[in-house]
Amino acid sequence: MEQAALIKKLGSSLWFRLYLMNSLPAAFFSGLRVQSLSTSSAVVTIKYSWFSKNPFKSIYFACLGMAAEMSSGILALTHTQHRRPRISMLVLNMQASFHKKAVGKIRFECHDGGKIFDAIEKAVSTKEGIICETTSKGYDEQDRCVAEFNITWTFKETSK
Repeated sequence: MEQAALIKKLGSSLWFRLYLMNSLPAAFFSGLRVQSLSTSSAVVTIKYSWFSKNPFKSIYFACLGMAAEMSSGILALTHTQHRRPRISMLVLNMQASFHKKAVGKIRFECHDGGKIFDAIEKAVSTKEGIICETTSKGYDEQDRCVAEFNITWTFKETSK
């Protein structure tokens, strides 16, 4: 039940913006939004704006990376937030491929919730750090893939 409540909260625009303002101010100012969220997939959007732009009139690659990381990280958060014992999560590696100029509204989709859940369960059962590779793809308003990020997470049971 706690997981469903967390998903509902994160899906609430006001609550999510307050969370970003408090915990991730760069994401707040960049305008990240959760478009949809479940235990298996997440869609996070970012728009071209004054704060997210680069000199080439497209979205700055670091802002794209932030949205991509958020789409997989929010899935990990839904699986770790209320767990006891606690689970630490950390980005170990990130690789990106850029295919088209990112302008307008870009949506990043990650469908690796099941893979993340399995990695967390393995971390709990083995008491070791587990590596989990996720993929987040960014699409423009014409459904063209503009970028693909491979984000490697580590999950480990922690006593704190």
